[in-house]
Amino acid sequence: MVSERPSVLERAREIAAAVPDPELPMLTLADLGILREVSADSGRVIVSLTPTYSGCPALTEMRRDLAGRLAAAGLDAEVRTRLSPPWSSDWITAAGRRKLAAAGIAPPRPARTLPAPARGGPVPLTLTPVRRDLACPRCGALGARLTAAFGATACRALYQCAACGEPFEYVKEI
Repeated sequence: MVSERPSVLERAREIAAAVPDPELPMLTLADLGILREVSADSGRVIVSLTPTYSGCPALTEMRRDLAGRLAAAGLDAEVRTRLSPPWSSDWITAAGRRKLAAAGIAPPRPARTLPAPARGGPVPLTLTPVRRDLACPRCGALGARLTAAFGATACRALYQCAACGEPFEYVKEI
């Protein structure tokens, strides 16, 4: 007889995947691509997260929210931070990119089009807007104007659409 109940790890993954990001609440940890792994160690659930950057101030809140939801589900769990390999904005899922656009936030372009770091060297953290052909997430027109290099968080910038005049945020590629 095959059990129809999800395994403990499947339940833990479902719970972790559904936790909203505190800075971009339209995205879940899975949408953002920071949910790395759900595993077990000596009967304990281990959930690993990779922050968008090592100094991300939202990481503490993410860990607390995730641990609380797992505990509320009756799971003995530990939330770990994994910094390697470093997160890339390329890890944002297609669904996550659609959710950003639907919320009026321009999603990042693929980071793989940015210059690669020197082999064996540190990964550069570029938090300044580099996009010149930014399309407005509301009307789709090109030609948005940068109004502020930093938005509500260091990983966002503020733009204004030249066509419809609407202001919007842009998630920077890393």
